[in-house]
Amino acid sequence: MSNLIVESTYGKLRGEEVDGVYAWKGIPFAKPPVGPLRFRAPELPDTWEGVRDATSFSPVAPQTQREIMEFFGNDVSNVNENCLYLNVWSPSADDKKRPVMVWIHGGAFVTGSGSSSWYDGASFAEQGDVVVVTINYRLGVLGFLHLGEIGGNEYATSGNCGILDQVAALQWVQDNIAKFGGDPNNVTIFGESAGAMSIGVLLGFPSAQGLFQKAILQSGAAANAHPSETATKVAGHVLAALQIEPTNLAKLEELPVEQLLQAADLLPSMSLQPVIDGVSLPKHPQEAIAEGMSKEVTVLIGTNKDEFNIFTAFDPEWKDADEAKIKSLFEKNFGPLVPVVQQHFTQNGKLTQELFNKLVTITIFTHPAQILAELQNAQGAPVWMYRFDWETPVFNGALKATHALEIPFVWNTLDLPNTINFTGDKPDRQIVANQMHQAWINFARNGNPNTDDLPEWPQYDVKQRATMIFNIESKTVNDPNQEERLKWEQIAMALKQ
Repeated sequence: MSNLIVESTYGKLRGEEVDGVYAWKGIPFAKPPVGPLRFRAPELPDTWEGVRDATSFSPVAPQTQREIMEFFGNDVSNVNENCLYLNVWSPSADDKKRPVMVWIHGGAFVTGSGSSSWYDGASFAEQGDVVVVTINYRLGVLGFLHLGEIGGNEYATSGNCGILDQVAALQWVQDNIAKFGGDPNNVTIFGESAGAMSIGVLLGFPSAQGLFQKAILQSGAAANAHPSETATKVAGHVLAALQIEPTNLAKLEELPVEQLLQAADLLPSMSLQPVIDGVSLPKHPQEAIAEGMSKEVTVLIGTNKDEFNIFTAFDPEWKDADEAKIKSLFEKNFGPLVPVVQQHFTQNGKLTQELFNKLVTITIFTHPAQILAELQNAQGAPVWMYRFDWETPVFNGALKATHALEIPFVWNTLDLPNTINFTGDKPDRQIVANQMHQAWINFARNGNPNTDDLPEWPQYDVKQRATMIFNIESKTVNDPNQEERLKWEQIAMALKQ
């Protein structure tokens, strides 16, 4: 029993032990961000007397349920603005100083949580002898509404509350993880989609420096940060929807959170994301990385072969779309680039859903990952690149190697019911999971993802562009996206002329 009770900086916690793995859930790492703390940087949590029960997850951040996230195993049955909690899995609460892996969940900055069943740290703890931490952070309008230009210094960092929450969680890890059997000097942050995009921001975020040594970015890079002007326009739309005058921002602290969510739901996708606010994030993350802010951080980064398939597969706009509709969808997303795209990416000028998926995959995922890898490589930091090619058979194979599909392979959580809905149940899936799970463990342990089950995986550089292709038979390929990469670089050059 004594191993279940850990004394953190703020008080004692009682966890639980299941099949040899210890877990502590719902640990507060900041004060509840409610009332006057809404739209403010997180503050240190209060201490408590006695032993706090840490055997159940906390509420998740306020969010609107989205069908696609439900498909990804996201549970919003317990939602509350008081959401700044984290969870720890460990082989033992001793002084062994194991590698620590801190997971930042995805969900387009508006949905998700650290308590999804996909993110169960038991396998990492049991098979890898590592300590795993999953976190919540403020989402959407509560995490990324930039009010600094409207409300002044009082709201200077409101557009990055979600990122500041992540920093607060990482600081909690520094101060407490040794008590849970972890090494605060060997921390790997890893995340997918908006979680990986958050990590790209953290690499260029001054207050995050020194809080982690390694970073794994799955389907996200350092490209997602709004200029202050853009973020201020977004905030203006939200205020207008709520009928709040810019001179009366205090009213934002009194409104029911449901009203805030409804106003934010009127915004286009990805309108709410990290902001170059000039205070917490002084410059674009790519610029800070290019200047060497995170040159000591070892990076593993990659994408899935068919990232965007899942987003159009269930989009009613694409269902039975004729040529005119397809062209309008291209123009909506690529504007004046459409003729250039037709010239470089088609033989007959024909626009298709398949081409659309490929181009959005390049622009949102593959190209930014390449840029981050090159920036970090130029600083002399070790970089490894991967691509996930295993294709799911569900929905008659339409999704292929789509967005988020790699997550249960990385976590080795393939046999959960809501995972099988996504991956199918063929036994050979486990071959890929074994490879990825161990590669992530090895990277967290020593900064090198090579394993006995994989071919040799060289570091990434701009000459060879060595990339591990994960599949039933994984292999290393140099510059696997070369044709698309060169075409996209041509387009980028044409735009500059």
